[in-house]
Parts: sequence; C-alpha cells; structure tokens
Amino acid sequence: MKRVIAALLILVLALFIYGNLYSTGEGKLFPKFGNVNLSERVSNKFINKNANGENGVVTYKETKDAESGSANMVTSIVVNYRSFDTLGEVTVLFVSALGVGLLLSGKSRMKFKTPPNFILKAGVRIIAGIILITGVYIFIHGHLTPGGGFPGGSMIASAVLLFYISDDEFRTKVKSFKFLEGTAGSLYLIFGLLGLTMGGYFLYNFLPTGVVGELFSAGIVPIIYIFVGLKVGSELSNLISDFLSEEGK
Repeated sequence: MKRVIAALLILVLALFIYGNLYSTGEGKLFPKFGNVNLSERVSNKFINKNANGENGVVTYKETKDAESGSANMVTSIVVNYRSFDTLGEVTVLFVSALGVGLLLSGKSRMKFKTPPNFILKAGVRIIAGIILITGVYIFIHGHLTPGGGFPGGSMIASAVLLFYISDDEFRTKVKSFKFLEGTAGSLYLIFGLLGLTMGGYFLYNFLPTGVVGELFSAGIVPIIYIFVGLKVGSELSNLISDFLSEEGK
C-alpha cells in the first residue's frame, strides 16, 4: 500500500510539471523558455549589483547596515537573494524523506550479525558530542564563516548514524524528530511570509543587518540558517532511522 501511494504521488507530480511546461493555454505556472524579459525580473537588479543603490566598499568589522550584512558571500546569495530557491531545496529533502518513510519505515530495529565492540561504543560516546556541537556551531555561524544549515544539519545526522552503528539497541525518538522538523519548517515559512508582507518578496531581510563580521548581524540570515540546520538534521536522522529499521513480525 505504501508503494502504491508513493507511486501515485510521483505520477501526479510528474503530470503537473509536464502540463505546465508543455501546455499552450493561459495561466501557465512556468513561462515558455526564451520568452521572459529579464529586465523585469527582480533578480536582474542583483545581477547588476544595484538592488539598493549602495555599492560602497565593505570593510570587515566596520561596515554597518549593509544590504545583506553577511561576511560569508555564499550565505548572502543562498539565504538572501536566492532564499526562495533554498526553500525548494528544503522541500526536495522533505519529499525524499517522506518517500523513504512510506517505503522503508519499520517497527523494529535491525540487528547486527556481529554486535558492536566496546571500543566502538566508548569512542562514539566521546566524539558524538563533539560532532553535535560542531554541527550546531556551523549553522549558527553560517553568515560569518563557510558552512550553514545544510552542512551543519548533515553533521548532526552523522552523529545519529554513529549512535546506530555503535549500539544495536539504539533507536531515535522519531516523534521528537518529526516535531522538530515540522516546527523548524513552519518557522522558515513564517519568516518568509513575514518578509513577503513587510518587504514585498519572500524572506525579505526585515531585521537590522548590524556590523559585518559580528555574530549578531545579517538580519534574519542566521535565524533562517538555524531553522534550516535543525530541519535538515532531523530529516536526515529520520532517513537513517528508516533505513536501519525493518517491518515488525
């Protein structure tokens, strides 16, 4: 039954995309390729670097109230100018986790033929906490240094994977992860809609951007990265749990 539901969802999505790409009627979701006037797009302003008309030199730890306020240039693009695209990436991860959950989720923990030894168990207890803290650090400081929500969340999930392979009795609290995933995703959308209401586009940076290079800077960017990190970490942890579980007898 789970496979039938998953196949139907994929079929409906495929028909929706195909219909919008190749239909010729009015009200299409996607414009025909080559028929878009780029000068009318908001993105054209960012390409020409004149979104707000301020093109002065940005100095680390000195420049105040910059357009994005992020010391990490990649963050400025991914979570500010291309924030709606990032929402799509998070949605793809959610759909993937949903599909795996429908197809593979089980009721009992898979048993290893060879139980994990003492050295592995003790080692994981030592390094898992370090990995978790590092993952949190990466997505909290994503607007200052290389990193962000996706790598930070992946590190959190890697710690969960270590717990699984080091203890054949370990099992995550799936309900807690699902609650965290849903809460983080909902807050992401709420902040995006607040930006749409206050600034006219999704995830408009409506908070003060502060001084470039300081922890409390870049407006909503570090907040969004926290939401993304928690959501990615919980979704990947659920994926790991689904892959390492089996149907109960």
